[in-house]
Amino acid sequence: MISASEPQTELDLFLTGSLFFDIIFTGLPTAPQPGTEVWAEGMGSVPGGIANLAVAAARLGLSTGLSAGFGDDAYGAWSWSLLEEQEGIDLSRSRIFENWHSALTVSLARDGDRSMITHGHPIPVSAAELIGTPPTSKAMIAELAMPGSEEPWWIPTHPNQGKVFAAVGWDPTEKWDTATLNDLELCHGFLPNHVEAMAYSRTESPDAALRALSTRAPLVVITRGVDGALAIDSSTGEHAQVPSLRVAAIDPTGAGDVFSAGIVLGTLAGWPLHQRLLFSTLCSALAVKHFGGSLASPGWGDIADWWETAKLRARDNAECADIAKRYGFLNDVLAQHKPNAVRRAEATFGLLTEAEAHYRRHGHGPLPPSH
Repeated sequence: MISASEPQTELDLFLTGSLFFDIIFTGLPTAPQPGTEVWAEGMGSVPGGIANLAVAAARLGLSTGLSAGFGDDAYGAWSWSLLEEQEGIDLSRSRIFENWHSALTVSLARDGDRSMITHGHPIPVSAAELIGTPPTSKAMIAELAMPGSEEPWWIPTHPNQGKVFAAVGWDPTEKWDTATLNDLELCHGFLPNHVEAMAYSRTESPDAALRALSTRAPLVVITRGVDGALAIDSSTGEHAQVPSLRVAAIDPTGAGDVFSAGIVLGTLAGWPLHQRLLFSTLCSALAVKHFGGSLASPGWGDIADWWETAKLRARDNAECADIAKRYGFLNDVLAQHKPNAVRRAEATFGLLTEAEAHYRRHGHGPLPPSH
C-alpha cells in the first residue's frame, strides 16, 4: 500500500469516495440489443466516480484534496498520474493497493441520459483508515450515511473542519428513511436533486421540499435537471431560483458534481445565492456539451470563451440578450480568474508507457498484468 507526497498546508475542499475508470460511449444510434452490435460515434476514457467532483473543483481553482483507493493496474496508475500531475489534486490521503484492480464502468450515453455497467470490489480498508487524520480544509463534501451504517468518517473531525456540504446517494430500497438526514444539523449545506429532496421530505413538489429541508441546514440547494435549480440560504435570508441553460447535451456524466463544485466555490467566495445558482448551472451546461465526465468539467478558460460568445449573441435576439444580462456578473468574476485560464482536456486513456513510468516513479517496478 503506497501513499502520495506530503499534503498541502490547507485545502479549499477535501473529498473522499469511490474511484472508477470510466469508458464512455456517445452517439449511439440505438440502444444495444442481444445479438447485435452498435457502433458509437464517440468514446472517451476518464477517471470517474469521486474523480468527477475532484476535477470539477480543481478546474475552478479550488485547492482540492482527494482520498481514494487506486488499483495497482494500468487504469489506476494512469488515473493517479492524471489527477495529481495534470489536474493538480492533492492525493496525499490516497493509496495504491497492491493486487487490487481498478473498478471499471462502461457508460452508454444516449438521448440525454445514460446506462452503466460496473465491475469492482470493495476497497480493502475503511474510509476512516484510508484518510487517517483529515487535512485542514475550508469545505468538505460528504455523503450522509443511511441508518445502520457506520458513523461517517467526518463526524469526529467536524469541530476542526470548515463548511460541510452534504449529499445523499440513491436509496436502492426506495424507503427514503428520514433518519438519513439526522446529521444535517452538523452541515452547512445540503445538495440533493429534486427526486431525493421530495422523497426525504415527504413532499409533492421541489418548492415544498425546499421549504421543509431549509429548517435542517443553513443552505439547501435542489437541482432539477433541465428545469434548473432552486435554493434557500437561511444564513443570509436569500431565496433564489434559476432556469437551466439550453444546450445540445452529449453526455450527462458528472453534471451534478460540476454543479456542486460551483456551489462550493461561490459559497466560499461569499457570492449572492442567485449568482451561485447561475454560475453552477452554467458550469453543468458546459460540461454536458462534451463527453468524458470528469475531463469535460469546464475551466475558467472555457467559461471565459462562453461569456465572450454570449455577449456577441446578445445582439441576435431577446433570449440571448436576457442570458447575457443574467450573467453580467461574470465580467467581475472572470477578471479575478482569467489570467490562469484552465481549459478542459481530452477524455483519452494515456499510453501504457505513461502508466508504466508513473508506476516506476512510485517504486513498484514493472507494471503487473491487467486483471
